Amino acid sequence: MKIQRNASQPSVIGTNEFFTGSVRIDGFFQAEEPAKVGGATVTFEPGARTAWHTHPLGQTLLVTSGSGWVQKEGEAKQSINPGDIVWIAPGEKHWHGASDSTAMSHIAIAESQNGTPVTWLELVEDKDYLGEL
Repeated sequence: MKIQRNASQPSVIGTNEFFTGSVRIDGFFQAEEPAKVGGATVTFEPGARTAWHTHPLGQTLLVTSGSGWVQKEGEAKQSINPGDIVWIAPGEKHWHGASDSTAMSHIAIAESQNGTPVTWLELVEDKDYLGEL
């Protein structure tokens, strides 16, 4: 058994290569082999979001506070709120982040395949981010 104490790691600021706006990553965890699961708590300030990306084995988001949006490529964006659980299927191109007026935090959980849990793609353009619900 291993307990990772709250605030035992410094916060990490999301880079502008993978995020738009102000994003903070806390509580990053990675299970030891043979397990493949890892994750973190991610906080997006209003207007902040991920780049488009995929996960080889899928991703689960547990929304903990605020109000945000998630969008699968080719579909309309959807609102997400505290208590919502979002399952993103393997290989599904998507983005997620805060709404334009409210911050949002979620716990993101994904498994690695061949050593990586994510493939980052292009940044989300404002026209996609601000598009209709």
